[in-house]
Amino acid sequence: MASSFFSDFGLMWYLDELKKEEFRRFKELLRQEPLQLGLERIPWAEVKRATREDLANLLIKHYQEQQAWDVTYRIFHKIGRKDLCIKAKRESTGYIKMYQAHVKKKFSNIWSRESLTRIHDYFEQEVVIQKKREHMELLFEPKATGEEPSRTVVLVGTPKIGKTTFLVKLMLAWAEGIFYQDRFLYIFYFCCREVKRLALTSLAELISGDWPNPPVPIAEILSQPERLLFIIDSFEELTCALKEPESDLCSDWMQQQPGEVVLGSLLRKKMLPEASLLIATTPNYKQELEAQLEHPEIKMIMGLNESDRKLYFSCVFQDKKQAMEAFSFVRENEQLFHMCQIPILCWVVCTCLKQEMERGRDLALACHRTTSLFASFIFNIFTPKGATRPHEQIHVQLKGLCSLAVEGMWTDTFQFSEEDFRRNGLVESDVPALLDMKLLQKCRGYENSYTFIHVCIQEFCAAMFYLLKSSGNHPNPAVGCSKALLLTYLKRENVHWILGGCFVFGLLSAEEEKRLDAFFDLQLSLEVKQQFHQCLKSLGECEHLEGEVDFLLLFYCLFEMQDKVFVRQALDCFQEVHFSVTDNVDLMVSAYCLKHCSGLRKISFSIRNVFKEENGDSSTSSYNLVRWHYICSVLTTNVHLRELQVHNSVLDESAFGALCKELRHPNCHLQKLEINNVSFSGESWLFFEVFIHNPYLKCLDLSSTRLYRNDVRLLCEALNYPLCNIEDLTLANCLLSADDCEAFASVLKSNKKLKYLNVAHNYLDQGVSLLCVALCHLDCVLEALVLVYCYLSEPCWDSLCEVLVCNRSLIHLDLGGNVLKDDDLELLCAALKHPNCCLQSLCLVKVSITDEGCRDIASVLTSNPNLRNLDIGNNDIQDEGVKLLCEALTHPNCHLENLGLDSCQLTSACCEDLASALTQSKTLRRLSLTGNTLDHDGVVVLCEGLRHPECALRMLRLQKAKFGEEAQRLLMAEDERNPSLTIIIDNY
Repeated sequence: MASSFFSDFGLMWYLDELKKEEFRRFKELLRQEPLQLGLERIPWAEVKRATREDLANLLIKHYQEQQAWDVTYRIFHKIGRKDLCIKAKRESTGYIKMYQAHVKKKFSNIWSRESLTRIHDYFEQEVVIQKKREHMELLFEPKATGEEPSRTVVLVGTPKIGKTTFLVKLMLAWAEGIFYQDRFLYIFYFCCREVKRLALTSLAELISGDWPNPPVPIAEILSQPERLLFIIDSFEELTCALKEPESDLCSDWMQQQPGEVVLGSLLRKKMLPEASLLIATTPNYKQELEAQLEHPEIKMIMGLNESDRKLYFSCVFQDKKQAMEAFSFVRENEQLFHMCQIPILCWVVCTCLKQEMERGRDLALACHRTTSLFASFIFNIFTPKGATRPHEQIHVQLKGLCSLAVEGMWTDTFQFSEEDFRRNGLVESDVPALLDMKLLQKCRGYENSYTFIHVCIQEFCAAMFYLLKSSGNHPNPAVGCSKALLLTYLKRENVHWILGGCFVFGLLSAEEEKRLDAFFDLQLSLEVKQQFHQCLKSLGECEHLEGEVDFLLLFYCLFEMQDKVFVRQALDCFQEVHFSVTDNVDLMVSAYCLKHCSGLRKISFSIRNVFKEENGDSSTSSYNLVRWHYICSVLTTNVHLRELQVHNSVLDESAFGALCKELRHPNCHLQKLEINNVSFSGESWLFFEVFIHNPYLKCLDLSSTRLYRNDVRLLCEALNYPLCNIEDLTLANCLLSADDCEAFASVLKSNKKLKYLNVAHNYLDQGVSLLCVALCHLDCVLEALVLVYCYLSEPCWDSLCEVLVCNRSLIHLDLGGNVLKDDDLELLCAALKHPNCCLQSLCLVKVSITDEGCRDIASVLTSNPNLRNLDIGNNDIQDEGVKLLCEALTHPNCHLENLGLDSCQLTSACCEDLASALTQSKTLRRLSLTGNTLDHDGVVVLCEGLRHPECALRMLRLQKAKFGEEAQRLLMAEDERNPSLTIIIDNY
């Protein structure tokens, strides 16, 4: 043990940790414990009257250093203070202090930035950081008293709002002893962008790579995983960390894997499940993380609030009147106001507005859009005071800056060396000038390295590159053309790009074209607009590519251009759009674009955080209602619109009423309406009256939208109305009860149009018996009924058996997820064998069928000539059950075409039976076997059956994770050999 340990972490400190009774017991045990180690006792009289400090000195005086600690450790164990032993042993090494010193040195240098102005420095370092520190303390606090704190916290914030800065400040606060000293022994920071580039690494290597000096005490560091925090920054950089199959993850922290797999193993708690995680990402990935991680706690990171922004303006504009004029202008412009929550961009906005006001220009003309503001900011900086346009040398300098910026965007480079400057046409003297202009700043910790003050400045300069015809192609082949830019941006293939695509569209507006032309005094590259239109047309014509388009980003791009004709042309390239509105700006740009389109066939969207009055500001709400009206008007202005899906949304009374009004309009020809997980306030009868007034609606899906008793009554009254034409009704997970079944039963008996009813995931229990009575009614015309997870009780099965015998119209029945006992299965199969049974499709997924139950099902296959589809996946039927089914499949009376046996605990032992069925069945067309473990030998036998000339199978579905590479090659070869057969190998 190091001699310095006693001065740094003396025995007295640990004795002070003991409670009064523990200290008394320590003294008592000290009378005998030294003897066990062959040491002499300290005189009891001295021990008895000793204070904690005195006792520490006595131990040091009478024993050697290590002996004193050995005695202390033994007594700590006996009095139940093992924690003090662990802490003393750990801290005696000095590793923690050494690592904390390393963290302080590293992050204090690398992440500090040159200050733009004292005002900006004050806001970023004092106002924002103070709020962040308050936020830091609460990150891992339990939600309520008595609850365990979450071990996984997700920090969500818009790009470049300061998430990384926040994480670095947290690391420094821990290293300086401010936060989490008792909770975390070590905190490690991993940047996803860097880690994903590692072809092979391990958690041990990642930790070692950031350790100050060898040797690295990996075993000691990881010995208490519950005292570790892993910070995972920029999760959006990862492509498949949460999608990797469980089998590909690793639990061994020494095992080498691709960087993404190592991070994925941490994220999904396969490796060190006791450790805490702090994950930073953008809002686009919030839902994915919520769904995939184990009990994550979501925390939002915010920038400057409204009062902070107002104060910022007052500090920049020394004239109070000018400050209020500028702030009022920004407050009315939601795009600019939203941008000002980021301190550095607030400085850009203030600086630009001040420049324009000093030049006597109208702010509404010069800075009304994001693009126009950045254009004004850049052009003002490069135009000398009093001049109308810059001289030629300034043009060269700005073009070089644009070339540098676009190269950085395409190569993910945000720190530039002097060589990067030279390669893009900038000379050594340009660097100080660009620093003085406050477009660039030095990177501390890196000699002769520079960065743009914010990535949006870099993106704007990159966007200008595409409009300067004289620039030609960039010498770096990594820089894509304008078409590649649009595709990359709209498909979100580069997570670092924020406004790059929007800026190019914005610069194509008539106003900005004139400004660019005047500034550079040259003909601009106007063919970019035609290239963009052609690119959008190609996207719309390819269904696969259309599904990858982020339409909200496209809306933002078109909004920046402010060209109504081009908006119409662009959106006419697509038959369907899907987007999510999460704030007022999203609503504004979506409304602007949708009010100018007319060729849509389907629209799908969600809307949250919009329809609520904040601080009594009713003006904002009225703006939003006007915009919402433009979105709803799509229902009447797009004559070919046939499908609307609103999901995961919250609508207030006014918004809900406006939607209902458009749905009832004579010009609304909608045929399919989906309102999924939507919360609305107001009179629900307005919604259900839609089905009376709109004769075109055929399909209605209200899944996951709560329906109260009165809602069900109103719905059923509408369904019974003669002019209602609903044929397909889905009410899954609507919190329906058994009492609601009476109303639906009346519909089944009187409605001649309803063909499909799905009430899955509702606690209906014996209410199903009421439905069955109606299904047996002579006037019932229902063809398909889905009762998945409806908690069917014993009497329900008798009622369903009666339906199978009496009902002449029902051809599809799905009873998955309910408990089906052997006796009930026997009754069900008896009904299915009845000559009057007309059922063609039956789904019994996850209903507890065993191998013995397959005997009854097999008898149905040989007796019911109508049954074409059978899905009994997720049942424990095993190989013995499949053998019984396969024997039935070869029977001449069996006409089954589709069979689902997913996750039925099958092995390769059943492949002989399956192959025999494939060669003898004349009707089986589709077979699904995903989730079953079939080895190479089993695949060989299956392939022999598939190659048989009598095999009629057309589709085989299997699961990739269950096969080795050789078996996969066999299946792919068979798929290629037989043009009539499709083998689908799922990756999940």
